[in-house]
Amino acid sequence: MDIIPLDDPTEERIARWQAVLTAVHAADPAGDPPPDAADTAAFLRSGDQRLWTADENGETIAVAVLRLPGGPGADRPAEIDIRVHPAHRRRGIGTRLMAVAAEGLRADGRTSVIAQVLAGTPAVPFLESLGFSCVLTLNGMLLRLDDLPPGRVETLVNAGPSAPPPGPGGTYRLVRWRGAVPDEYADALAHAKHAMADLAEYEGLPWNARRVREMAGMVAKRGDDLYTVAAVHGPAVAGFTEVVVPADAPRRAAQYDTAVVPEHRGRRLGIWVKAAMLQWLAGERPEVREIETDIDGDNSHMIAVNEELGYRRLQESREYLGRF
Repeated sequence: MDIIPLDDPTEERIARWQAVLTAVHAADPAGDPPPDAADTAAFLRSGDQRLWTADENGETIAVAVLRLPGGPGADRPAEIDIRVHPAHRRRGIGTRLMAVAAEGLRADGRTSVIAQVLAGTPAVPFLESLGFSCVLTLNGMLLRLDDLPPGRVETLVNAGPSAPPPGPGGTYRLVRWRGAVPDEYADALAHAKHAMADLAEYEGLPWNARRVREMAGMVAKRGDDLYTVAAVHGPAVAGFTEVVVPADAPRRAAQYDTAVVPEHRGRRLGIWVKAAMLQWLAGERPEVREIETDIDGDNSHMIAVNEELGYRRLQESREYLGRF
């Protein structure tokens, strides 16, 4: 068996990669379909990552991606994703790929890596055997827009916040943008992202305007579209929500970050901005029929907000942190 780095994936190599993903997804307990082949090709050709395959007898039997957000030497964890064909598991292939990825991690000046896996799959004992620790449990949820009662979204948007803002500064108002955050809201959005209880405990990197723009740039580089709706009070972003629509598979969009700043909580801003996002997408991107999201299992409030909107729970995944 050979471990082969993929610096410039060919069509044949991409097809082999897709075949591994198809086999892995077919064996998953959730039974989710694999990514679209065009999405896989676009992803493999995007930057800020390193790729490897495990090949045997002319066949690709496992693949690995090491994502390096923030550029070389960034003070934040990398992200690892290893997939082994079900017919070739329990042979140490994943361990060999992890060792190669660890070398790439250290070469980039990083010491930690995050892996997100489905609960109940072989990936869980694999990561734990390598000393990874579970730092976050996520509830996967899905909203089917065709199941929403007529007028439900408009009612939530028109209802607005349940209470006025604290202190002076006028009322809340909704703003929205596509792509990178406008300069006037960049710092305020970064401040609002500190309200999230997702990766903050182990990521070790504060949000700032540069990082906010970097995230938007990564989405754009893939060819996807980032939509943001924010509730603002004066110059401050009191709450916001983000949705990404994939370029090649727009039917199912992905919910990114949603947060409400602590001093503005208890006013139904979360459901207000989410409903406003649904209203915007209905007019701007009617081809979107589903939105998927992962929510911290401890975030009972946001889970309740999503369930009120019509999201249904699908599966549980976990985030593991490894240090090298």
